[in-house]
Amino acid sequence: MNLKEREAQACTIIDGMQDELKSISLFLHNNPELGQQEVLAVDKISQYMMDNGFDTTVGLTERLELRTAMRCDIGTNRLHKIAFLGEYDALPELGHGCGHNLIAIMSMGAAIAFSQTSRETWGTTFFGCPAEETIGGKVYMAEEGLFNGYDGALIIHPGGENEVGGTSLATHPLEVTFRGRSCHIASLTDSGINALDCAVDLYQSIKQMKTNTFPKGAIVGAVFTQAGTAPNVVTDKATLRMTVRGATVSDLEDIILPAIKAEANRIATSYGATVDMHHYEPLFKDMRQDERLLSLFDDVMTEFGESPRQLPPDEADGSTDVGNVSYEVPTAQPTLTIGNRLEAHTPEFACAAGSEYGLNQAIKGAKIMAVVALRYADALEV
Repeated sequence: MNLKEREAQACTIIDGMQDELKSISLFLHNNPELGQQEVLAVDKISQYMMDNGFDTTVGLTERLELRTAMRCDIGTNRLHKIAFLGEYDALPELGHGCGHNLIAIMSMGAAIAFSQTSRETWGTTFFGCPAEETIGGKVYMAEEGLFNGYDGALIIHPGGENEVGGTSLATHPLEVTFRGRSCHIASLTDSGINALDCAVDLYQSIKQMKTNTFPKGAIVGAVFTQAGTAPNVVTDKATLRMTVRGATVSDLEDIILPAIKAEANRIATSYGATVDMHHYEPLFKDMRQDERLLSLFDDVMTEFGESPRQLPPDEADGSTDVGNVSYEVPTAQPTLTIGNRLEAHTPEFACAAGSEYGLNQAIKGAKIMAVVALRYADALEV
C-alpha cells in the first residue's frame, strides 16, 4: 500500500476502536486517580494494549516514582521506532481537569493504528507516563534512558483552542529555610535572630531581581509555609517555597537559581542566621519542539478541519515534563480543542473532558497523530 492508503487504513482502524477507546476514557474520567496512584488506569490501559498485541510492562524500573508507569511495545528491535506518550493522572478535587483521560486514548489509538499500518522497519511504543501533575513521571523516565533510541515522540494535549508550536518554561521548585534564635520580643538582654526577617528580605530581594537582574521569561512565585508561632516570640525558623521558572534550562540553572541561592546565603550571613535549601520537585526542562513534526501536525490538523494557531517558538504557557522528553528525542505536543476558550484545571474543563464532543475530538486526535507518525516515518525512510 502507498502512504495515502496506509493513512486511510489507520483512520479506519481507529474508527473501529472508538467505542472501546471512549469507554476507557470515560472509565478514567469517572475514576480519577492522583499521580503515582493510577492503579485502575494502569490495569485498564495495559489490558487493552495487551489485547491488541503489545508486550506490556508495568513499573519499568526499581524507582518508586515509576511504579505506575508502563510501556507497551511492538517491534522495538526494528531499525526505527516511534513513541506515543500517554498520561492518566487526575487533579485533587477537580478530577480530569487537564484531560489526561483523553490524552491516554489519543496515544493508545494512534499507537495501535501505527503499529498495524507502518512499514516493517518501524517499531511502536505506547508509554504510560504517570504523575504529570505532580512529580513529572517523564522526568524520571528520561533520567532512566527510557526514550533513548527513538526517532520521535508524539503527544496531543486537549485545550481551549487548536495550537501548534511554542515551548514551555523550565522549572525547578526551591524551598529555602532560615534558622535563627528565638527569644521574647520584648527582651532587654537578647534580641534573638529573626528568621522571618531573613525570609521577608529574600522575598523582597527576589522581587527586585525579577525586575533588574533575571533574564526575560523568569518567573518566581513564593509562599511562606512557616513564619513563626506567636507574635511575641522572635521567629527562629521561617520557610519559603518557590516555583522558579525560566525560559530555558540554562537561564534557570545558570543564572536565576544561583542568584537566589547566593542572595539567601548573603541575607543569612548578615543576620547571623543559617539557611538550608533544597529542590522539592525535580527539574522540568523547557520544551524543544521538533520543527518537522510541528509542520506535519499543522498540515494534518488542518486537513482534519482543525486549523491551528501558530505559536511563536518562544511563547510559553506553564511547564510540562514533556520538555524532558524533548531533550532526548524529536518531540511535538500540539493542542487540540475540546471546547471554545476553555481553561485547564477548572471544573468546566473537567466536564468537557468527559463530554461527547471531547471524546469525539480525542478520536480525531488519535487519527491526526497516527497520520503524522506515518508521514514522519516515511520521510525518514527516504
